[in-house]
Amino acid sequence: MSEKRFNLTAKEILEKDFKQGFRGYDQDEVDKYLDLIIKDYENFQKEYDKLLQENNRLKKDAQNVSEQTRRMPAAVSSTTTNSDILQRLSNLEKHVFGNKLFD
Repeated sequence: MSEKRFNLTAKEILEKDFKQGFRGYDQDEVDKYLDLIIKDYENFQKEYDKLLQENNRLKKDAQNVSEQTRRMPAAVSSTTTNSDILQRLSNLEKHVFGNKLFD
């Protein structure tokens, strides 16, 4: 689904086995800290995947809008102005609602 953009996965962190020296670190403290890092990685990955999906959706939407814009007749897209649109909307409201809106 998505490209791997991180050096480590949560699973790799979980499965990391450290060599112990003569005076090693407190194993429980290291485990608790790694658990915290794993949770962050999992949350980052979920958020990344969600944003990647949203980005792909938005790209498709933008492409669709671009295609629709290209298909519009040249006369409509080049000569229609905001005032034309507002006038047409006003005429449509008059037609649909009658003069009730304008009394």
